[in-house]
Amino acid sequence: MHSRHTVTAVVTGKPLNLGGSRGRPEATGRGCMIVIQEALKLIGKSPEDTCVVIQGFGNVGGMAAKLMSQAGFKIVSIIEWDGAVYNPNGLDIEKLFAHRHETGSIREFPEGEDIDREEALFLNCDVLLPAAKENVITSHNADKVRAKILCEGANGPTTAVADAILAEKKVFVIPDILANAGGVTVSYFEWVQDRQGFFWNEDMVNSRLEEIMVNSFKDVVAFAGKHNVYNRTAAYMVALDRVAFAIKLRGIYA
Repeated sequence: MHSRHTVTAVVTGKPLNLGGSRGRPEATGRGCMIVIQEALKLIGKSPEDTCVVIQGFGNVGGMAAKLMSQAGFKIVSIIEWDGAVYNPNGLDIEKLFAHRHETGSIREFPEGEDIDREEALFLNCDVLLPAAKENVITSHNADKVRAKILCEGANGPTTAVADAILAEKKVFVIPDILANAGGVTVSYFEWVQDRQGFFWNEDMVNSRLEEIMVNSFKDVVAFAGKHNVYNRTAAYMVALDRVAFAIKLRGIYA
């Protein structure tokens, strides 16, 4: 408005007709799925053999549940603010979306059992995806986690003390700085497209997102192994290493 002409790149997450990017609504959930798939390769499991518990059924958790269900994952429980639903054989996510749309809640879903939302976090599963709020896994409950992989879809769902407890339990933690980076990555794609004035199809958006997420995952895991640190620490180390290297290349007066 100040420039007196359209500068669409200053804001991301826009509607498509205003210069938004295809694939943006699903991006954070898709990014979570991508890094989970990479983590499963490390333990020799396939999506079809993987049970998942997801906390949150909104833009991140809901999208992740939808995409992971389509990819063959068995989503055994969804946790929301007012309760949790469980089906050991896997929930029909599309039907659960429809049920919530009709009733306003995931509770009393005909094809699932209502269970306590706190207990649902500690179900026996392969993947736990907290995608709702911070400080969910703490020093008081980290020892109860029964998942092999914990993927942080939300910001800060695991406390620092809980990190150490999970490490002792050999839980593979995918930190939020990596796991939920899909959204900001596609926001960057949106900025690039707006600057170019040329917009990509959804396949291009998704393939470039997958490339970045996979490479980032491998870099973090490699740093963690090389320096014998947690994945979260490794993610920070990768980031700082890149910044320091760029500063060194640019020189003092660049």
